[in-house]
Amino acid sequence: MLRKYFYPAFLSLFVLLVGLIVIFGKKKPDMPELKNRNAIISSTSEWLNTKEAIEGLLITLRKDPGNNAARLNLALAYIQEARITGDHTYYDNAALDLLEEVLKKEPENVDALCGKASVYLSAHQFAEAIPVAQKAIKLDSHKAFSYGLLVDAYVELGEYEKAVETTDKMVSVRPDIRSYSRVSYLREIHGEYAGAIEAMDMAVKAGMPGLEQTAWARVNLGQLYEHTGKLAEAENQYLMALEERPNYAYALAGLGRVEKAKGNYKQALQHLEKAGQSINELSFISEMAEVYSLSRQTEKATAANNKVIEAIKNTHVSGGKLQHFADLELAEAYVQNGEYDLARKHALAEHKRRPKNIDVNHLIAWVAYKKGNYKEAGQYMETALRTHSQNPTLVYRAGLIQLKSGNKEKGIALMQQALSTNPFLSPDLKAEGQNYLAIK
Repeated sequence: MLRKYFYPAFLSLFVLLVGLIVIFGKKKPDMPELKNRNAIISSTSEWLNTKEAIEGLLITLRKDPGNNAARLNLALAYIQEARITGDHTYYDNAALDLLEEVLKKEPENVDALCGKASVYLSAHQFAEAIPVAQKAIKLDSHKAFSYGLLVDAYVELGEYEKAVETTDKMVSVRPDIRSYSRVSYLREIHGEYAGAIEAMDMAVKAGMPGLEQTAWARVNLGQLYEHTGKLAEAENQYLMALEERPNYAYALAGLGRVEKAKGNYKQALQHLEKAGQSINELSFISEMAEVYSLSRQTEKATAANNKVIEAIKNTHVSGGKLQHFADLELAEAYVQNGEYDLARKHALAEHKRRPKNIDVNHLIAWVAYKKGNYKEAGQYMETALRTHSQNPTLVYRAGLIQLKSGNKEKGIALMQQALSTNPFLSPDLKAEGQNYLAIK
């Protein structure tokens, strides 16, 4: 699943950079440079301030290569730039190189450790992030951000009990937008949609309007409304995010999903295309592929999925020492293309790295269902349901697997439960079980 609720922005650290503006100097080729943003997201005062601040840090480092403070701030700025532009392959590698230089001289620099753990999370190296975040916590047990990174790693590895325990510690250290958002996601994982919405609303209210992390929280609040079939409320959150932060790509994509749920495929594609023009985010292309498929534009759907597949493959050979793992995303793209053997191969590769994660088990179960392996599908789905998630797509698919396994009554009950949570499930998915529901 491409959507993520976590990895909150480094803005609380990055805002310090804006005051570091100095005169421009001569560039040096061995320094990781700042890339220009595309036109849609380069016209704001925020970008002008960011650009000047980063150029100032680059000049400082060229004049004084041993300046660890400037090197750290540049790394944190690049981590944030990766979030805003979607260019994780370049900026994650640049940030990691800078952070490792900092840690050579200051192995107990907590901010550098947090930055390194964040880069590992971005690259989906979740197990590698854990000892780095734990070291940061050991050095400073009062820094809430370190706990948040550890929560994210535990969630992705399917260590949900540890994630809940660590989130409780994080909230006790600092109840803010970052801790509330993690509370929300864990409540969602455990099937508590009302509580998840409440916590994400608290996260939004704790944030400063206009900042990226606040817009991120608002978009996630909108997604919670989407999942519970409240399209008007979801749309309202996306519109408010765009009012506070114009052209915010994730809010545009949210509007696209709302239009898709309504069956307005032309409008959905318009929003998703605009979102994709803002930042390099493959999930937007995947969502466009789904809309193409629903509108029976099969060739365009296949082309979009192939674009995602090639882009993910290229991240492994694009240079830099940081490997980005994306087998789950590859598997999802192959599922949309109907290439189930390849989907299974990559889903199992992801499962090997994190066998307890419910999203990974959900995908393998669905691939097994598509291949007619209903016993195997049931086994993986059992793990996917272990947190009692009420995700309507997950629950509906679980119902279909029960039906094919001969448990008709239980299967129908699960499908009805999913539709009561969200009646706007994908028409293609609903079609898989509509005959069973019709004859009940």
